Order: sequence, then structure tokens, then C-alpha cells
Amino acid sequence: MTTAKQQQKSTEKITFSLNWGPAPYHIPIYLAQTQGYFKEEGLDIAILEPSNPSDVTELIGSGKIDMGLKAMIHTLAAKARGYPVTSVGSLLDEPFTGVLYLKSSGITNDFETIKGKTIGYVGEFGKIQLDELCKYHGLTKNDYTAVRCGMNVAKYILEGKIDGGIGIECMQQVELEQYCKANGLDETDVQMMRIDKVACLGCCCFCSICYICNDEFLSKNESKVKAFLRAIKKATDDVINDPKSSWNKYVDFKPQLDNELSYKQYERCYAYFSASLFNVHRDWNKVTNYGKRLDILPADYKPNYSNNYVPGVEPKEVDDPLEAQRLMAIHQENVRKNGGFSRL
Repeated sequence: MTTAKQQQKSTEKITFSLNWGPAPYHIPIYLAQTQGYFKEEGLDIAILEPSNPSDVTELIGSGKIDMGLKAMIHTLAAKARGYPVTSVGSLLDEPFTGVLYLKSSGITNDFETIKGKTIGYVGEFGKIQLDELCKYHGLTKNDYTAVRCGMNVAKYILEGKIDGGIGIECMQQVELEQYCKANGLDETDVQMMRIDKVACLGCCCFCSICYICNDEFLSKNESKVKAFLRAIKKATDDVINDPKSSWNKYVDFKPQLDNELSYKQYERCYAYFSASLFNVHRDWNKVTNYGKRLDILPADYKPNYSNNYVPGVEPKEVDDPLEAQRLMAIHQENVRKNGGFSRL
């Protein structure tokens, strides 16, 4: 027979799913665990690593997992599909996302050059994005061949299975650049056709990575979610204030990331880490409108995020987000050339 004390103890654990296998930008979650920040908040976090990234919102939305990470566009689409989830904070803000390719592929930054090409995408919304961009640029979905790659877009490009594929600048693009460097090729052979530019979105935030909760769990555990984010904020502060020491602690726990590729990816992720953890209202509104344009959200859809659980004072949003992105592109190119850790 289960005692009341045992029942109480069992409720202290929070199950938390990554959006895919451990990556450099997951460092705040693991530091909060290994440095005892969750424990200081009275939390016991079970960090889960999904075998299929597409399962995450369904598992959280169905209540099988309490919390996790997911891109903003997927968080919106999940709620619209009946999976009750809410973003309670930001991990990565506006990582550049687009069609990655090598110059030798014949693709350029003109979207129409995908005609006759094989293009990879991660999950179903990548295919929806590509098909909508075809309409936007006078092509049809039959003008290219789509291949679902999961997180293996860079691998598939290098194996010749696809001509290009959707990825993010701080992860798959770095993977391709490191391959070129190791094989005597120019890193600038790797190019990205940014989706925000070819879709005229005015933002690159649809792949911002969010901390999300099951809605029922959230309604019953507000204090725990606040405690979780306090621990995450403390770990994120560590990363931003001392990135090298934080990395050493991370790879001591996750030695499979102790390699040049992961470190380069970490350097490129560094400027995207959200220092405040706050959801950015303007970004959520823009991506909600983009979801409506893609017909994955109904016309009356309201974005499913909240800043009620994030510690601290909400920062002022940038006055000119397009200028901020222009400066970020220059900044990231400098990091590509010179390495190191700096933020705008």
C-alpha cells in the first residue's frame, strides 16, 4: 500500500525531454542538473533524450512527459492540433535557419534554383515551408524532390543523398564547414539561403527554441515551473559569464561532446542564448502570422506562451529587429572566422 509520504515523494520528479540528442546548446539544462541548481530549488529532474524529435510535442501534449524543448513553430502547431502545450521561456533566440547547400550543388540564394534539386527537411513542417515557398516563388511542389532527413541534413548533403536541406546556422552549417575544413575545402563553400529572407518574414524566430510545458502540469505546478526556470536562469548566467568553464563542466558529464565540432557549434550558439529567458512578444506574433500563412494555424489562433513564470524583469525588445539580425549575421561570420565567445 502506497503511503501519503511516498505519493508526495513521487510527485517531486519532473520529466523533461530534450528536442533531440544532447547538443551544445542544451548546456543550461545539464549544468542546472550537474551543478545542483535543480536540487537547490527542491526539484528532481529526469532529463530524457528522444529517439525521434517529432515525438516531443505529442508526448508532452498528451501528458506522458511534463516539460521539454521545442521550436516555436512546432509549439504553436502542437496546440493547434490539440496537444495542450505552452512555452514558458526561451533557450535560443532567433538562430538563423535556411536551406543549406554547397556551392557545387548549383543552388544559390535564389529560391528558384531548387528546381530539379533534392532538398532535405527535418520534419513535416519543413516540407510545408518548402511547398509554400514554391508557391511564393512561382514553382510547384513537383519542381523539387523532398527527402525527410530528421537531424541528418548535413550528413545527407555530404553523402550526396540531397543537394541541400533545411538546417540552422549554429549546428548543421557548422558541421558542413568543419567537413570542408577537414578535407581541404573552403569553409565558404557552405552557404545558407535564409528562409526568413526568401519568405519575406521580417524575422528568423520560427526556430527559436522554447521551454514548453504540458498545460495540465503547468496549471497544477506553477511553483515548480518557476523553480525550474530559476535554476535554468542560474545555469544560463554561468554559460554567458564563463562559457569556457561551463563547457568544461558540460563535457565532463557528456564526454561524447568533447570534440572540435561540438565546441565550434557551441561558439556559434553562444550569441543566440537567451540571457533573460523571456518569450519575445513580437516574435511570437510574427510566427503566429506565419503559421496562419502556412495554413497550420486557424485564422483566430492566439499564441500559446506565457512570461508569468520567468524570474526577473522582462527586458525591452529591440527597436529595430531587422538591424539586429543584420548585425548578428556580421557577428556570426566573425565567430566563424575567428572563434571565441562574444555577444551583441
